[in-house]
Amino acid sequence: MIISALCFVAGILCVQQFSELPNLLWLGIFLFLSIFFAVLRYYRILFFICGVVWAVTFATQRLAERLPMALESIEIPVIGVIDNLPDYNQRVVHFDFKVTEPVAKLPSKIRMSWYYPDQDIKAGQVWKFTIKLKRPHGSLNPGGFDYEQYLFSQAIGATGYIITNPRPQLLVKASVWLSIAVWRQKISDLLNAKLADNPSLGLIKALTIGDGSGISKAEWEVFRKTGTTHLVVISGSHVGLVAGLAYILVLKLWARFAFINWSPQSVAACAAMLVGGIYAGLAGFSVPTQRAVVMLIVWMLAIIFQRNTKAFNTLSIALFAVLIYEPTSVLSVGFWLSFLAVSLIVYVLANRLNKSVYWLEMLKINAATSIGLAPLLLIFFQQISLISPIANFIAVPLISFISVPFALIAILLLAINPVIAEPFFFITDYSLQGLKIVLVYLADFAYATYNYAQPELWSLLFSIPAVILLLSPKGLPYRYMSGLLFMPLLLNPPTRPIEGTVKLTVLDVGQALAIVVQTHNHSLIFDTGTKYSADSDSGKSVVIPFLRHENITVVDKLMISHADKDHIGGAVSILNGLPVNEVSTSAMTELQEYHPTKCTAGQVWSWDNVEFKVLGPQREYTSDNNNACVLKIRTAIAKYLLPSDIEGVAEADLTQRYGAELKADVLIAPHHGSKTSSTVAFLNAVNPQFVLISSGYLNQFKHPHPDVLNRYSMNNINWFDTAKEGALTLTEDKGKFYIASMRNTAAKYWNNK
Repeated sequence: MIISALCFVAGILCVQQFSELPNLLWLGIFLFLSIFFAVLRYYRILFFICGVVWAVTFATQRLAERLPMALESIEIPVIGVIDNLPDYNQRVVHFDFKVTEPVAKLPSKIRMSWYYPDQDIKAGQVWKFTIKLKRPHGSLNPGGFDYEQYLFSQAIGATGYIITNPRPQLLVKASVWLSIAVWRQKISDLLNAKLADNPSLGLIKALTIGDGSGISKAEWEVFRKTGTTHLVVISGSHVGLVAGLAYILVLKLWARFAFINWSPQSVAACAAMLVGGIYAGLAGFSVPTQRAVVMLIVWMLAIIFQRNTKAFNTLSIALFAVLIYEPTSVLSVGFWLSFLAVSLIVYVLANRLNKSVYWLEMLKINAATSIGLAPLLLIFFQQISLISPIANFIAVPLISFISVPFALIAILLLAINPVIAEPFFFITDYSLQGLKIVLVYLADFAYATYNYAQPELWSLLFSIPAVILLLSPKGLPYRYMSGLLFMPLLLNPPTRPIEGTVKLTVLDVGQALAIVVQTHNHSLIFDTGTKYSADSDSGKSVVIPFLRHENITVVDKLMISHADKDHIGGAVSILNGLPVNEVSTSAMTELQEYHPTKCTAGQVWSWDNVEFKVLGPQREYTSDNNNACVLKIRTAIAKYLLPSDIEGVAEADLTQRYGAELKADVLIAPHHGSKTSSTVAFLNAVNPQFVLISSGYLNQFKHPHPDVLNRYSMNNINWFDTAKEGALTLTEDKGKFYIASMRNTAAKYWNNK
């Protein structure tokens, strides 16, 4: 059965590699093939084709529910219900909104933002809003988070924000019987009232209702470094633990006090399914909890009907159930880590003849999951935790047998009598605070994590048998071969530009600018994108993941052109996140603690036979934009000009000072294509073949301006815009340079094109 399930998974996964979905003709061919192989009883091929057909059908239907382009950026009145726990930030609250009464054809589920809300927002409330929407769109960068994929997998057909005039109206307050989301909201409100100043509030919410929004970025970083992230959200192991405790408790009580004509095992199994299902619901039925609930139901039904079950058959049923319900689950990292972790545990524990000792079994499980999940972690995150086995050996029993049970008991008692709940909250808080101290200590080790460039997917073909061999029973021949099979995963250095050439990437950071320039042995970052909030910026979300993807561990020069938020926003995150040898900027005050050098016209340096020259600022201007650093890069093949946000005055000075020296093959559009820049004289002096524009999708400034695009066309200049193309990568090879856009080369069928 497990082979059939894996074939079904392979068919669904195959579809996720498509840049476009097959049309009806191809779907008809797939259906014919499924009938053909069913008649021939080639069931494994049949399951593969069924996976393809189901994934295509499901994806086609979901894409059809997206916002029509004609409804973008217009005011639309709607009535609907808040469908999840709102996520409050400093100035905005985000929530999912299910539309019940639209005036136009809208997606049923929308991700909304309400800036500076003046009313309390809770799950289950019915509101009347006036909203502005756009189609699902996000930054698309090598090594970066695909926000459009996330929205697609969550069935969110549009994103938008609330218009505050007319004033939003709360029509119906949430009823506790409305949905599981309202129950989660009620528990969240009780916890907020009881533990308002408790430092463990965020963790307790995560462990009880699956709400991790209260966990700080610093705490997430500690959990990531120690490989314990799976323990601080409701995972499959938590569901199994709570269901198991319910089973044992009901079994003992029923056998002692209840009627003997009802089997204690059957009653306990029903109780375990009920409790496990409720607890998974509190987590919002994430993929790991879906898997856990299905496996729990299968095992409990086997107890009720007195049937034997094989662990891998149970896992296969869970796999089928999850993917039939939501085939896009294969796009979730949690799906792969959850099912693989359980498979590894079953593999190393089932049908082994050695005597079971608890602490030895725990060590074996932690070692097996750490080794077995390492290839996936390298592919998904380009990082693995080397201290994960030790951290989990300490954390798993503490979380499983103290923190989670006592937290759940405390919540049950909180609704009855807050005084009775006090000691249970105290024990929960004490255990979590103690665990954080230990994990922070472990995370501070110099070699707590291992970072490496993203391996190629084909290396998994070797690492899978490597894991199976390494974790196989003692005495199995050729176990030593596992080390050789791991080698393709590790011997995969990224391709660096050859001597005398560059690789220049204009990252997709919305209405901002971030450029990474690589030579054979060096790297330069020119601007770092924007800052979204106190703990979120483009440096963390885009630039650093890209650097990891490219295996850049040291930045030779960080050049911040000027102090505007959309250029300097991610600088601190980069400076704190990895070694930077030199900082150059015109924003000396903002970065003074990092001892920067001031960029001035005339500075020149050479890396690997590539020349870098600072052309501006020419003088002190009243405008910060005109004071921006201007950088020119010259190779034997081409010249590239990076003028940041300079406007007409600075462009005129550069034209007068350098004249024909400004000539460049590729120009980064000044000021994101603003009409105050790209003057005719400047364009005539630069005379580029291509202009690369960094702008945001449907940005409020309307960049690039139509007049500027018209100037480019009049000068026969081809242009690319990150808002439409995603990250733009320029490479040099065989005497020519090439420009590739992320949306043309790597986009999938769910990406907005």
